Amino acid sequence: MQPPASGGPRHRGRLVAALTAVLTACAAVVPLVTAEAAPVCGTANAAQGKPATASSVEVGSPFVASSAVDGDNGTRWSSTPGDPQWLRVDLGSTQNVCGATLNWEAAYATAYQIQVSANGNDGWTSVYSTTTSTGGVQNVTFTGSGRYIRVYTTARATQWGASLWEFAVRTSTDTGNPPDPGTDVLLSYKKPGTASTQQNDGNCGGCTVDKAFDFDPSTRWATQTDVGWVDPGWIQVDLGATAQIKKVVLQWDPAYGKSFEVQVSPNGTGNWTPIYSTTTGTGFKQTLTVNGSGRFVRMYGTGRGSPYGYSLWEFQVWGTGGAPNPQPVIPPDPRNPKQLVWSDEFNTGNGTKPDSNKWRPEVGTGQNAELQYYTNNNNAFTDGAGNLVLEARREVTPGSACPVDPVSGSGTCQYTSSRLITHGKATWTYGRVEANIKVSGTKGIWPAFWMLGANILDNGTPWPNSGEIDIMEHLGREPNTAYQTIHGPSYFGGGGIGQQYALPGGADFASAFHKFAVDWDSKGMKFTIDDITVITIDKATVEATRGPWVFDRPFFIILNNAVGGDWPGPPDATSVFPQRMLVDYVRVYQ
Repeated sequence: MQPPASGGPRHRGRLVAALTAVLTACAAVVPLVTAEAAPVCGTANAAQGKPATASSVEVGSPFVASSAVDGDNGTRWSSTPGDPQWLRVDLGSTQNVCGATLNWEAAYATAYQIQVSANGNDGWTSVYSTTTSTGGVQNVTFTGSGRYIRVYTTARATQWGASLWEFAVRTSTDTGNPPDPGTDVLLSYKKPGTASTQQNDGNCGGCTVDKAFDFDPSTRWATQTDVGWVDPGWIQVDLGATAQIKKVVLQWDPAYGKSFEVQVSPNGTGNWTPIYSTTTGTGFKQTLTVNGSGRFVRMYGTGRGSPYGYSLWEFQVWGTGGAPNPQPVIPPDPRNPKQLVWSDEFNTGNGTKPDSNKWRPEVGTGQNAELQYYTNNNNAFTDGAGNLVLEARREVTPGSACPVDPVSGSGTCQYTSSRLITHGKATWTYGRVEANIKVSGTKGIWPAFWMLGANILDNGTPWPNSGEIDIMEHLGREPNTAYQTIHGPSYFGGGGIGQQYALPGGADFASAFHKFAVDWDSKGMKFTIDDITVITIDKATVEATRGPWVFDRPFFIILNNAVGGDWPGPPDATSVFPQRMLVDYVRVYQ
């Protein structure tokens, strides 16, 4: 689909077969595996005494923002009446946050989010969300990282403002305490590295050495191209002190090493000792059990497994000793996937626009040869019967719904429609994401319910590295069929991993509501339609056979009703407009 207004994917879903001619679809249905253990959440209050600001302060009162972070349950912050309101705390440096305690005054919020940001001004990511708060003292857990954290309220229980006696923030115990000397930890995280060469050009922008050690599977290091792809090629990391190396994890790009060694050295300039060697490297993810000692560790490639160079999404060194940085936070799996944490039931009057506290429209033209112009909620409204309507229209005359060419003065679109996203309002890592939808259905129409990694907008990570989860895609020319797919760095477009589902008896998806859902955790995803399992995708299998898994991070929801596109094709003389995609509800459980 089209990119978000501030940048995003240039292609969407199965549309980009030309980009993935060498890939084939794969449906992995295998048992799930156990994830790495998550770090323990500390008990100290990281917010106490830190600078705090607020959206407002009750007029004429002493209830200022700092009173909610002074460690005194007898003082409080209170806002003026109205929604939304927020209380923001500057933690002083980037912190891995894992929980909070909110001690509400009688004027509490029934709906609020806890959000984190790097700069306190924008790029806010929701790490916790509720619409059923009961006030009192609430202990909540979540996972996130940022210098700034805020409580963002969207609905109040009383006529008064929002008021907190205290807002306490907890951080991971791995954010400053040295690890147990007998416990294997990730020694290479954010440690300095060097390489034979590194790539930073139009083919692989920013594919520098540090990307192999950032614990981010959507970024990678690659050897330089302008000197030719040659052997040997190598990358090494300085662990800061001598360490006992127990495990090395290599997540290869398709440009992998067939013949390589893992070597250790006390000084990084000589005396390299091999602790692993192979001439039959398989690429993808290789988890190597090793035993060696040194301050420096390197992958030394002598034979490439492709015509290209060497490239690693991740080069992880695990063991004891060294001088490890605070450990990256691994998001915990949902403890109770049946607990509703966010929803929109669309139970408002006929013609009501989408709730601006939950959705924002994306405005503009589509990509992938799409024909519609997404309007600023002109095509999105509730029908008074409990449904959201996303209406695709054929514009007889462009009118004010379409953009106007500044030269000719004429409208530039033939069709209009709607696309709504939760980015900037709410994001989630893991859980059950579900919607009950009656799709639109005519030739050339393309309704979808899907998710994108929030980093596509937060820090500009390009698609498909950001990750995409297609919970429902439907083509008007295939009335009986719906698709469920994921896309990542090495499996996208026509090579996405997914499965199609056909209704029994040749029924048309557009004739009734159907429930589309994904159950998602640290081990993989299960996609269902009307509670029938369509495909189960195992994280470990994807990493071992297709490429890096980029779904252990926040994602936001998208609803849209597209017209045309490379995949569905354009409307023709048989197509009927307007076309309504009806959404009964959208719900997130964690």
